[in-house]
Amino acid sequence: MKKILVAEDEQDILELLDFTLQHGGYDVICVSNGRDVMETVEKEKPDLILLDIRMPFLSGLEVCKLLKSDPKTKEIPVVFLSAKGQKSDIEEGFEVGAIDYLLKPFSPDFLNKRIGEILEGVA
Repeated sequence: MKKILVAEDEQDILELLDFTLQHGGYDVICVSNGRDVMETVEKEKPDLILLDIRMPFLSGLEVCKLLKSDPKTKEIPVVFLSAKGQKSDIEEGFEVGAIDYLLKPFSPDFLNKRIGEILEGVA
């Protein structure tokens, strides 16, 4: 079973993501801030990381930059899931190394489909 690390600071959205991804057949680890992503990623070795942009301690952009600069984590696909949908926000997400940038609100079916495509290498 593929493991996904989800970082989202809004509890209701985090619970919805957890439920959605588990329903999609994934093992899900949930954290609520960027610092916890960095503490969890090496221990859990996720197959994919789903990040919000706005989070406490470290933003999703900062987390992605750190992950992509570390040889141990740079190959883990990072997907942003954010309400920040300006063209410049999306471009910045890709510039720091994300493989995709999805917008909130999201369709649970689309999210699982897209995560599956990325994990299968269809990205």
